[in-house]
Amino acid sequence: MKKIMNSADTFVDDSLQGLVAAHADKIKFCAGSQRGIVRAQKKEKVAIISGGGYGHLPTFTGFVGEGFLDGCAVGNVFTSPSSEVIYETAKEMDAGKGCLFLFGNYFGDTMNFEMARDMLEMDDIRAEIVKAADDILSAPHENKENRRGIAGIYFPYKMAGAKAEEGASLDEVKRVAEKAVDATYTVGFAFSPCQLPGQENPIFEIGDDEMEMGMGIHGEPGVFRSAVKTSAEIARDIVDRFVKERDDFGEIAVLVNGLGGTSREELAILYKDVKACMEAEGMKIHKAILGEFATSMEMIGASVSICRLDDELKELLSRKGEMVFSIA
Repeated sequence: MKKIMNSADTFVDDSLQGLVAAHADKIKFCAGSQRGIVRAQKKEKVAIISGGGYGHLPTFTGFVGEGFLDGCAVGNVFTSPSSEVIYETAKEMDAGKGCLFLFGNYFGDTMNFEMARDMLEMDDIRAEIVKAADDILSAPHENKENRRGIAGIYFPYKMAGAKAEEGASLDEVKRVAEKAVDATYTVGFAFSPCQLPGQENPIFEIGDDEMEMGMGIHGEPGVFRSAVKTSAEIARDIVDRFVKERDDFGEIAVLVNGLGGTSREELAILYKDVKACMEAEGMKIHKAILGEFATSMEMIGASVSICRLDDELKELLSRKGEMVFSIA
């Protein structure tokens, strides 16, 4: 597969250099590592630090900015960042108010963020951990602590970020992040695989007339594979799975996310059909957000996330935030 690159070995670093060069008013490299990205202007607030494997832009790096993240540690494509990069990124952005580590629920990320937390504690810097686990098809409800974190991480980023900007304590920012994580649910599907830089073959194979429901953003298998369905059929399946998760969502925000190779036109069609199914179930949509928030290189597919809103989360969602790529 053709890719714009110089070599597979420099893919991540070349891309990061381009991002920083294009958005130097918003982000810069961490002084301690060329794999740490931090806000151009440090603020006296709780520092929210995330990170993960590259290849999911705008997650994770693209969320560094006002109202979202203060820093991001970057690994190789689909590979956890090292504990040293996480530590250096957090140490640079700490303003004496502590750090919140907010990232997706994956084994390698958990291990390295926990190690970085221990390293910070040796410097008398407090760090707390909250893990997004919104992929409801990756584990049953009774084992929801084992679910993967995917595009729904947007909501805890947004809400915890807004809380931190107002000068809240680390305990309060952590509370809001946990509340948003508990309120968020995601279902995704894929029509195609993606191909890692330098690899001869895609990360998995799927027929041109097939789709997979529940596919992970690293190519993890879904819950079933079938013939390609219409948008209306996919929307019905997704909403049915939300309804099985709980019978009362109240007022919600909906995020329709493209996986990297899906047009915005298609995302709009999917949202139209999801909205119709949700309204038929009595679900009340407060806000809809469409675009790319957690991709998987050039994978074709999408995910739908919902976040249950109370007055606090609704107000935090309404705050202005600035991502690297856009105003959100």
